Amino acid sequence: MNYAHFFLVKPDSKVKLSDYDPDFTGKHESKKNALKIIEHNNLRLRELQELLYAEHKRSLLICLQAIDTGGKDGTIRHVISTMNPQGCKVAPFKQPTSLEHNHDFLWRAHRDVPAIGDVTVFNRSHYEDVLAARIHHLVPKTTWMKRYDQINAMEKYLSENNTHIIKFFLHISKDEQLRRFKERLDDPAKHWKISESDYSDRKRWDDYEAAFEDMLSKCSTKHAPWFIISANHKWFRDLAVSQILVEYMENLNMKFPSPSANIDQLRKKYHTAKKEG
Repeated sequence: MNYAHFFLVKPDSKVKLSDYDPDFTGKHESKKNALKIIEHNNLRLRELQELLYAEHKRSLLICLQAIDTGGKDGTIRHVISTMNPQGCKVAPFKQPTSLEHNHDFLWRAHRDVPAIGDVTVFNRSHYEDVLAARIHHLVPKTTWMKRYDQINAMEKYLSENNTHIIKFFLHISKDEQLRRFKERLDDPAKHWKISESDYSDRKRWDDYEAAFEDMLSKCSTKHAPWFIISANHKWFRDLAVSQILVEYMENLNMKFPSPSANIDQLRKKYHTAKKEG
Protein backbone atom coordinates (compact mmCIF):
# COMPACT_ATOMS: atom_id res chain seq x y z
CA MET A 1 0.00 0.00 0.00
CA ASN A 2 1.16 3.52 -0.77
CA TYR A 3 0.95 5.04 2.70
CA ALA A 4 2.07 8.46 1.48
CA HIS A 5 -1.06 8.61 -0.66
CA PHE A 6 -3.33 6.86 1.85
CA PHE A 7 -2.52 9.05 4.88
CA LEU A 8 -2.01 12.36 3.06
CA VAL A 9 -4.27 15.25 4.01
CA LYS A 10 -5.07 16.80 0.66
CA PRO A 11 -4.78 20.60 0.53
CA ASP A 12 -8.05 22.45 1.20
CA SER A 13 -9.78 19.31 2.46
CA LYS A 14 -11.97 19.36 5.57
CA VAL A 15 -10.64 16.87 8.11
CA LYS A 16 -12.84 14.95 10.54
CA LEU A 17 -10.72 12.70 12.72
CA SER A 18 -13.66 10.37 13.25
CA ASP A 19 -13.18 9.36 9.59
CA TYR A 20 -9.70 7.99 10.39
CA ASP A 21 -9.26 4.65 12.16
CA PRO A 22 -6.42 4.81 14.72
CA ASP A 23 -6.41 0.97 14.82
CA PHE A 24 -5.73 0.64 11.09
CA THR A 25 -2.79 -1.64 10.20
CA GLY A 26 -3.37 -2.30 6.51
CA LYS A 27 -2.32 -5.76 5.39
CA HIS A 28 -0.01 -6.19 8.37
CA GLU A 29 -1.42 -8.46 11.05
CA SER A 30 1.25 -8.16 13.73
CA LYS A 31 4.46 -6.50 14.82
CA LYS A 32 6.39 -9.63 13.80
CA ASN A 33 4.95 -9.31 10.31
CA ALA A 34 6.15 -5.69 10.02
CA LEU A 35 9.59 -5.75 11.70
CA LYS A 36 11.58 -6.70 8.58
CA ILE A 37 9.97 -3.87 6.61
CA ILE A 38 10.69 -1.37 9.40
CA GLU A 39 14.30 -2.53 9.60
CA HIS A 40 14.69 -2.19 5.82
CA ASN A 41 13.13 1.28 5.86
CA ASN A 42 15.40 2.43 8.68
CA LEU A 43 18.53 1.26 6.90
CA ARG A 44 17.38 3.05 3.76
CA LEU A 45 16.68 6.20 5.79
CA ARG A 46 20.26 6.21 7.04
CA GLU A 47 21.54 5.94 3.45
CA LEU A 48 19.27 8.74 2.27
CA GLN A 49 20.30 11.00 5.14
CA GLU A 50 23.96 10.48 4.22
CA LEU A 51 23.08 11.40 0.64
CA LEU A 52 21.25 14.55 1.84
CA TYR A 53 24.28 15.53 3.91
CA ALA A 54 26.77 14.85 1.10
CA GLU A 55 24.76 16.57 -1.63
CA HIS A 56 24.44 19.67 0.57
CA LYS A 57 21.71 21.35 -1.45
CA ARG A 58 18.66 21.10 0.79
CA SER A 59 17.47 20.31 4.31
CA LEU A 60 14.60 18.32 5.79
CA LEU A 61 12.25 19.40 8.57
CA ILE A 62 10.05 16.72 10.15
CA CYS A 63 7.20 17.84 12.45
CA LEU A 64 5.57 15.44 14.91
CA GLN A 65 2.29 16.33 16.59
CA ALA A 66 -0.02 14.22 18.75
CA ILE A 67 -2.08 14.30 21.88
CA ASP A 68 -0.33 13.22 25.12
CA THR A 69 1.04 9.63 24.83
CA GLY A 70 0.49 9.78 21.06
CA GLY A 71 3.96 8.40 20.31
CA LYS A 72 6.19 11.32 19.35
CA ASP A 73 9.09 10.15 21.53
CA GLY A 74 8.63 6.55 20.38
CA THR A 75 8.74 7.58 16.73
CA ILE A 76 11.98 9.44 17.37
CA ARG A 77 13.51 6.43 19.18
CA HIS A 78 12.45 3.78 16.69
CA VAL A 79 12.62 5.64 13.36
CA ILE A 80 14.53 8.92 13.52
CA SER A 81 17.34 7.55 15.72
CA THR A 82 18.49 5.41 12.81
CA MET A 83 19.91 8.57 11.24
CA ASN A 84 23.45 9.77 11.92
CA PRO A 85 23.34 12.25 14.82
CA GLN A 86 26.03 14.34 13.11
CA GLY A 87 23.41 15.49 10.61
CA CYS A 88 20.18 15.09 12.56
CA LYS A 89 18.86 16.81 15.68
CA VAL A 90 15.63 16.92 17.66
CA ALA A 91 14.14 20.24 18.77
CA PRO A 92 11.52 19.88 21.54
CA PHE A 93 8.76 22.48 21.82
CA LYS A 94 8.05 22.75 25.52
CA GLN A 95 6.40 25.57 27.44
CA PRO A 96 7.96 28.78 26.06
CA THR A 97 10.80 30.34 28.02
CA SER A 98 10.80 34.02 28.94
CA LEU A 99 13.17 34.64 26.03
CA GLU A 100 10.81 32.90 23.61
CA HIS A 101 7.85 34.81 25.02
CA ASN A 102 9.62 38.04 24.15
CA HIS A 103 9.70 37.18 20.44
CA ASP A 104 7.02 36.46 17.87
CA PHE A 105 5.55 32.95 18.13
CA LEU A 106 7.48 31.66 15.10
CA TRP A 107 10.88 32.84 16.36
CA ARG A 108 11.79 29.59 18.10
CA ALA A 109 10.76 27.61 15.02
CA HIS A 110 13.06 29.68 12.78
CA ARG A 111 15.85 29.29 15.31
CA ASP A 112 15.83 25.50 14.95
CA VAL A 113 15.20 25.16 11.21
CA PRO A 114 17.80 22.70 9.83
CA ALA A 115 20.90 23.94 8.05
CA ILE A 116 21.51 22.85 4.47
CA GLY A 117 22.34 19.13 4.44
CA ASP A 118 20.76 18.48 7.84
CA VAL A 119 17.58 16.97 9.24
CA THR A 120 15.69 18.49 12.18
CA VAL A 121 12.76 16.88 13.95
CA PHE A 122 10.32 19.12 15.80
CA ASN A 123 8.96 17.17 18.78
CA ARG A 124 5.75 19.14 18.96
CA SER A 125 6.22 22.26 16.89
CA HIS A 126 5.13 25.79 16.03
CA TYR A 127 1.63 24.29 15.79
CA GLU A 128 1.43 24.39 19.58
CA ASP A 129 0.52 28.04 19.06
CA VAL A 130 -2.78 27.02 17.43
CA LEU A 131 -3.28 24.08 19.79
CA ALA A 132 -2.28 24.66 23.43
CA ALA A 133 -2.48 28.44 22.99
CA ARG A 134 -6.03 28.06 21.68
CA ILE A 135 -7.31 25.48 24.16
CA HIS A 136 -5.81 27.08 27.26
CA HIS A 137 -6.81 30.60 26.15
CA LEU A 138 -3.23 31.86 26.24
CA VAL A 139 -4.02 34.37 23.51
CA PRO A 140 -7.29 35.78 22.17
CA LYS A 141 -9.12 33.98 19.36
CA THR A 142 -8.40 36.91 17.04
CA THR A 143 -4.68 36.22 17.56
CA TRP A 144 -4.55 32.45 17.09
CA MET A 145 -6.91 32.57 14.11
CA LYS A 146 -4.33 34.65 12.20
CA ARG A 147 -1.61 32.13 12.90
CA TYR A 148 -2.72 29.52 10.35
CA ASP A 149 -1.93 31.92 7.49
CA GLN A 150 1.28 33.03 9.20
CA ILE A 151 2.41 29.41 9.58
CA ASN A 152 1.59 28.65 5.95
CA ALA A 153 3.56 31.71 4.84
CA MET A 154 6.58 30.68 6.92
CA GLU A 155 6.51 27.11 5.59
CA LYS A 156 6.19 28.37 2.01
CA TYR A 157 9.19 30.63 2.58
CA LEU A 158 11.24 27.74 3.96
CA SER A 159 10.22 25.51 1.07
CA GLU A 160 11.26 28.14 -1.46
CA ASN A 161 14.65 28.24 0.26
CA ASN A 162 15.26 24.48 -0.04
CA THR A 163 13.95 23.27 3.30
CA HIS A 164 11.62 20.35 2.65
CA ILE A 165 8.86 19.96 5.23
CA ILE A 166 6.92 16.81 6.12
CA LYS A 167 4.46 16.70 9.01
CA PHE A 168 3.00 13.71 10.87
CA PHE A 169 -0.04 13.73 13.13
CA LEU A 170 0.03 10.57 15.23
CA HIS A 171 -3.61 9.60 15.71
CA ILE A 172 -4.59 7.53 18.77
CA SER A 173 -7.97 6.84 20.37
CA LYS A 174 -9.13 8.04 23.76
CA ASP A 175 -9.19 4.43 25.04
CA GLU A 176 -5.63 3.88 23.84
CA GLN A 177 -4.46 6.99 25.65
CA LEU A 178 -5.95 5.70 28.91
CA ARG A 179 -4.25 2.33 28.37
CA ARG A 180 -0.91 4.12 27.93
CA PHE A 181 -1.53 6.16 31.09
CA LYS A 182 -1.93 2.88 32.99
CA GLU A 183 1.24 1.53 31.39
CA ARG A 184 3.13 4.52 32.76
CA LEU A 185 1.62 4.10 36.22
CA ASP A 186 2.55 0.40 36.30
CA ASP A 187 6.15 0.91 35.16
CA PRO A 188 8.42 2.78 37.64
CA ALA A 189 10.80 3.55 34.78
CA LYS A 190 8.03 5.62 33.17
CA HIS A 191 6.85 7.50 36.26
CA TRP A 192 8.93 10.51 35.27
CA LYS A 193 6.68 10.95 32.24
CA ILE A 194 3.51 11.36 34.33
CA SER A 195 2.08 14.80 35.07
CA GLU A 196 -1.16 16.27 36.36
CA SER A 197 -1.65 18.03 33.02
CA ASP A 198 -2.08 14.64 31.30
CA TYR A 199 -5.41 14.19 33.03
CA SER A 200 -6.56 17.80 32.91
CA ASP A 201 -5.85 17.90 29.17
CA ARG A 202 -7.70 14.60 28.72
CA LYS A 203 -10.86 16.35 29.94
CA ARG A 204 -10.42 18.67 26.96
CA TRP A 205 -10.21 15.79 24.46
CA ASP A 206 -13.00 17.16 22.25
CA ASP A 207 -11.43 20.62 22.25
CA TYR A 208 -8.08 19.17 21.23
CA GLU A 209 -9.70 17.11 18.50
CA ALA A 210 -11.37 20.21 17.06
CA ALA A 211 -8.07 22.11 17.19
CA PHE A 212 -6.22 19.26 15.49
CA GLU A 213 -8.87 19.10 12.77
CA ASP A 214 -8.50 22.83 12.04
CA MET A 215 -4.69 22.52 12.04
CA LEU A 216 -4.80 19.64 9.55
CA SER A 217 -7.47 21.24 7.36
CA LYS A 218 -5.92 24.70 7.16
CA CYS A 219 -2.21 23.85 7.02
CA SER A 220 -1.71 20.83 4.76
CA THR A 221 -0.17 22.21 1.58
CA LYS A 222 1.66 20.81 -1.41
CA HIS A 223 4.99 22.11 -0.09
CA ALA A 224 4.35 21.13 3.57
CA PRO A 225 1.89 18.23 3.71
CA TRP A 226 0.28 16.68 6.78
CA PHE A 227 -0.08 12.92 7.13
CA ILE A 228 -2.53 11.42 9.63
CA ILE A 229 -0.89 8.23 10.90
CA SER A 230 -2.93 5.48 12.57
CA ALA A 231 -0.92 5.15 15.79
CA ASN A 232 -2.79 2.90 18.24
CA HIS A 233 -0.32 0.17 17.24
CA LYS A 234 3.17 1.53 17.81
CA TRP A 235 4.79 -0.88 15.38
CA PHE A 236 2.44 0.19 12.57
CA ARG A 237 3.11 3.85 13.35
CA ASP A 238 6.84 3.16 12.90
CA LEU A 239 6.24 1.27 9.67
CA ALA A 240 4.04 3.98 8.14
CA VAL A 241 6.25 6.92 9.18
CA SER A 242 9.47 5.24 8.04
CA GLN A 243 7.95 4.21 4.71
CA ILE A 244 6.58 7.69 3.97
CA LEU A 245 9.94 9.28 4.86
CA VAL A 246 11.82 6.87 2.59
CA GLU A 247 9.46 7.51 -0.34
CA TYR A 248 9.60 11.26 0.22
CA MET A 249 13.40 11.38 0.34
CA GLU A 250 13.81 9.06 -2.64
CA ASN A 251 11.58 11.37 -4.67
CA LEU A 252 14.05 14.21 -4.07
CA ASN A 253 16.33 12.48 -6.61
CA MET A 254 19.45 13.41 -4.65
CA LYS A 255 22.92 12.66 -6.03
CA PHE A 256 26.36 12.43 -4.50
CA PRO A 257 28.49 15.41 -5.55
CA SER A 258 31.38 15.01 -7.96
CA PRO A 259 34.69 14.40 -6.19
CA SER A 260 36.84 17.46 -5.58
CA ALA A 261 40.06 15.46 -6.03
CA ASN A 262 41.41 13.58 -9.06
CA ILE A 263 40.43 10.00 -8.24
CA ASP A 264 42.75 8.44 -10.85
CA GLN A 265 45.76 10.26 -9.41
CA LEU A 266 44.80 9.30 -5.87
CA ARG A 267 44.40 5.68 -6.94
CA LYS A 268 47.95 5.73 -8.34
CA LYS A 269 49.24 7.25 -5.11
CA TYR A 270 47.44 4.55 -3.16
CA HIS A 271 49.08 1.75 -5.16
CA THR A 272 52.48 3.41 -4.79
CA ALA A 273 52.01 3.71 -1.04
CA LYS A 274 50.90 0.08 -0.86
CA LYS A 275 54.02 -1.11 -2.64
CA GLU A 276 56.23 0.98 -0.38
CA GLY A 277 54.51 -0.47 2.67
